[in-house]
Amino acid sequence: MIAMAERQLVLVTGPARSGKSEWAETLAARSGKTVIYVATAQVDPTDREWQLRIEQHCQRRPSTWQTLAVPIALTETIQATPSNSCLLVDSLGTWLANLLEQDEATWSKTLHALLNSLHHATSDIIFVAEETGWGVVPAYPIGRMFRDRLGMLTRQIGAIASPVYLVTGGHVLNLSTLGVPLRTEKGKEF
Repeated sequence: MIAMAERQLVLVTGPARSGKSEWAETLAARSGKTVIYVATAQVDPTDREWQLRIEQHCQRRPSTWQTLAVPIALTETIQATPSNSCLLVDSLGTWLANLLEQDEATWSKTLHALLNSLHHATSDIIFVAEETGWGVVPAYPIGRMFRDRLGMLTRQIGAIASPVYLVTGGHVLNLSTLGVPLRTEKGKEF
């Protein structure tokens, strides 16, 4: 059994339908804290398949968990979360997709604000992130931008999170115990 420390930042990453959200939900339930589920998806009633995906996630969650719809204001939500809570953010990729219209300068500010909020957070935070960079390079610019931004975002959160899990093929790997942090040229973790 994996027990969570007094204050923890966790990253759960993996490909689609790998079980990453279920693992993150398991960790949140084990935290012993009040769980606040942050749903980053924007509801689209005209997209039935998307609605079914959202409903599957809702059905798995205990009714005692508070759910917040936060398609954009993730930094503000983290800042406002009480210290006795466990914030489960599902998912970083969906949140990022909601912000793709931001130019590089605006995105850089958004990213900096998010990372800064994590350094000052007092609650547990569990992030779910998709791995999109394991395939071919997208042929269109917005696809490349999404993949590159998500890869860098996941990498930056992974550098400060502990533990970091990879969920693939229905198995959970603790990358914090199996892996070695990537260091920059200056010898610091990214």
